Amino acid sequence: MSTSDRPQSSPAFRDHFSDHAQDYSRFRPTYPPALFDWIAGLVPHTTRVWDCATGNGQAALALAERFSEVIATDASAEQLSSAPPHPNLRYEQRHATESGLAERSVGLVTVAQALHWFDPDPFHRELRRVLAPGGVVVAWCYELFSVDEAFDRPMLQLYHEILKDDWPPQRRHIETGYRDFPWPFERMDVPTFEMVSEWNLDQTLGYLRTWSAVQRWQAREGSDPLTLVEPQLRMNWGDVDRRPVRWPLRLLASRI
Repeated sequence: MSTSDRPQSSPAFRDHFSDHAQDYSRFRPTYPPALFDWIAGLVPHTTRVWDCATGNGQAALALAERFSEVIATDASAEQLSSAPPHPNLRYEQRHATESGLAERSVGLVTVAQALHWFDPDPFHRELRRVLAPGGVVVAWCYELFSVDEAFDRPMLQLYHEILKDDWPPQRRHIETGYRDFPWPFERMDVPTFEMVSEWNLDQTLGYLRTWSAVQRWQAREGSDPLTLVEPQLRMNWGDVDRRPVRWPLRLLASRI
């Protein structure tokens, strides 16, 4: 893994996840292979790919199985330390607006569950700089998961009521599926995808504890906000060991 000799982040960068990078890696849902098959159909397999804000490298690894060269960058050294290796994949510690890539050197840029954290205008300039003519950018996000109506009810109470003051303002872009995110490029028509994980209750609760708003509550209150709803969550889960947990994906794509 190579790192930049620049500072780990720009002054505008706020790291919401490094304090629990290992948990973030353990409890994140996985993206469907069909998503990456669709992305791979947009450009040749020999295309050089930049996976921006790669986090723990989940999307980068799937891309490396379909493309011959993937450069995956993230501002967080802690997140990169959890990223898996692959012969087609190179990790670098870089900020989204300072990729270190040469001009017009990549044909595809991907951003998984991170676009809403970026300062839009500087990132748009970096996209225009590094993308080759006709290059493609694909960003996606997922919001709240769903199990069933009974389980979802206390989970939504946690999200909307207990943690309502602890979500950063950028979260609204996930809630709208990037529909209102500032985007100066023509948007492509995109298909619909869904993530599905077969999780037990402990995995599901572990995922809830990775929410940045949960971490912020804990830092302020010195307690775990899940204790306010966990008894109801456990009761509503029922006696089933594993259950399907579903997240709808929302995509934003452009050919520039």
